[in-house]
Amino acid sequence: MNYDHLLLPSRAATIADVDDYLSAQQGQPESDVVAELAAELNKRNAELPEADTFLGTDTVGGAPSGTVLHVSCPYDAIGFVRNLLFELATPRDYALYDPQLAWLFDPADRVEVAVTHGGAGEFPYLTEALVAQWVPELADPNPFLIAERAPEHYIQTYRAANGEYTVEYRDGSAASHFGLETADPAEVSDLIWAWATGSPRAAHWSRVQF
Repeated sequence: MNYDHLLLPSRAATIADVDDYLSAQQGQPESDVVAELAAELNKRNAELPEADTFLGTDTVGGAPSGTVLHVSCPYDAIGFVRNLLFELATPRDYALYDPQLAWLFDPADRVEVAVTHGGAGEFPYLTEALVAQWVPELADPNPFLIAERAPEHYIQTYRAANGEYTVEYRDGSAASHFGLETADPAEVSDLIWAWATGSPRAAHWSRVQF
């Protein structure tokens, strides 16, 4: 059983209409960008020993799917493949869609911060739509989210079993480490996005004592 990712043009669809967009592309001639992406993925996969290949099929591309590229991989290669897709797709103004989780990574409105999602690993950027979707969904066993701009410059949240969120941000040192608690996921999302965009939102922060 494989894990699926789909590449499609940035801003071509939102979560609400992505399925309609994908259906509309079926039967359409493969676009030049899709052919280019597929060729690079096939090339990199072919360069590896058979035991280390990362595609769930012999090759990708070559299908009448218009501006969409379907890429499947074994479960133990999800992190590697996802990082590779970001590397190849983002400079080409392509979004990454994860149909298993219904997560859409659209680079159009991204902020390039290092993101660690406790349940899903690491990501190279954050968007307002993603943080608004992720925060309410944080769940055991690793219900946390961290966004880091530089060493010692980060914001993070942890969701407790009772639904309460602890939010902390650090601005360079322990002397500039602040936190708060709230049960409102929308407030948590707003605080994280405001920090990521460099527009800190007024809140009842307290210095965290170590």
